[in-house]
Order: sequence, then structure tokens, then C-alpha cells
Amino acid sequence: MSETKLDNILKAEINLYYDFQPAETPAAPLLIALHGYGASKRQMMREARLMAPEGFAIAALQGPHQHLRDPKEEGGPLRFGFGWLTNFQPEESIAIHHKALLDLMDYLVNEDAVDPTRVFLLGFSQSCALNYRFAFTYPDLLRGVVGMCGGIPGDWTTNEMYRLTAADVFHLAGTRDEFYTPERVRDYEQQLGTRAASVEFKSYDAAHEIIQDMRVDVMTWLSDRSNK
Repeated sequence: MSETKLDNILKAEINLYYDFQPAETPAAPLLIALHGYGASKRQMMREARLMAPEGFAIAALQGPHQHLRDPKEEGGPLRFGFGWLTNFQPEESIAIHHKALLDLMDYLVNEDAVDPTRVFLLGFSQSCALNYRFAFTYPDLLRGVVGMCGGIPGDWTTNEMYRLTAADVFHLAGTRDEFYTPERVRDYEQQLGTRAASVEFKSYDAAHEIIQDMRVDVMTWLSDRSNK
């Protein structure tokens, strides 16, 4: 019997989906919003519209890993949910995330829809650490990064790809977040500050969720930095 060859690879293309709301004027500031595990681009677009200042273009990108949601879960009947990362070959998911953002930004800039010097990246939960990976791997592409109820990369202190960036960071945390507890996030401001131009860290009386006070503060933060 011949020997079985394991872990062979076939390369294939996948479609990545996004929603886009253009601004009324060309070369506008851009907010790219990424959802958390089990959500979708439509859900994150709704949130982004509540946080983006007037005059912003908004893009909501959807994760590549789809799954069926339990109809008993919050949110109504059976529907699809999406995620960004899996435990199997996570480096491949990270590469897909990076390429998706690079391609999306290139396309919108080439269409003269957005200003390449005023691009902001926002992530909730699972997409938060992935966005930080992107921001510090490509330090010249973003004006700012917003992380909501999420983490920093697990290889933050060991990955030599992460570099200093001129981008500002705003990290928002919930004091009742069961996934990213106050104990877990207490040194995030210090760690992010070693590579970001500036870091604002703020805690809210919230669980693992986006609340109105967060939306208001994100809008103010984005407005201040898009006008500099």
C-alpha cells in the first residue's frame, strides 16, 4: 500500500462581502468597522452609522468564516453569523483579514471616495486584536484605531512585525465584560502606548456590548482626529 500524503494544499479564492455608505463629498474620511464573532456586516454598519461623524464614508466588512446560529440565540430566527479567526491555521485567517483591508482601502482610494490620510479602523470583540495586528504591521496606513470590548494580539511582545505608528488608539472596555474583564485589560493602555502615537483608554458600566455612551465618545474622538 502506498504512503498517504497528509496536509496537501489546494489554493482557492473566496468572496468577502462589505457594505459601503459613501459620503456626500469625495475624498472623505473613512471609518472601516468590523463586527465581532457571530455578527455580520449589516449589524456593524448599523453601529457604525451611530458612531461616524457627519461627512464620513463608512465601510463594514464581513468576516470570512460563516456558521449557522442557533434559532434560540438572541436576535431572532435561524440566521448566519460570521467570524474572523479559527484555531486551525490562524495565520491564514490573519492574512485574509490583512489582505481584505488593504484591497478595500486601495479600491476606495482609487475611486476617490476616501482620503487616504484619514482612514480609521474600528473593531468590536474578536476583530479588535486583529485590527491592532494590522495597524502595527502597516504603521503608515491609518489615522486612528478604535478597539471596543476586545483584546490585544497574543504575540504583542514577540512579533517583530509590529512597529511604531503615527496612528492614535482609543480602547473602550466594559467593567462588567465577562470576556475582557477589568483584570485582563488593566495594562492595555500601557502596552498599546509603547507603539501608538497616543492612547486613550476608557472604561464604562457595560458588559460585552456597545452602549450609547461609547457611541458618543467614539464619534467625538473620530471627529477630533479627522479634522487635524
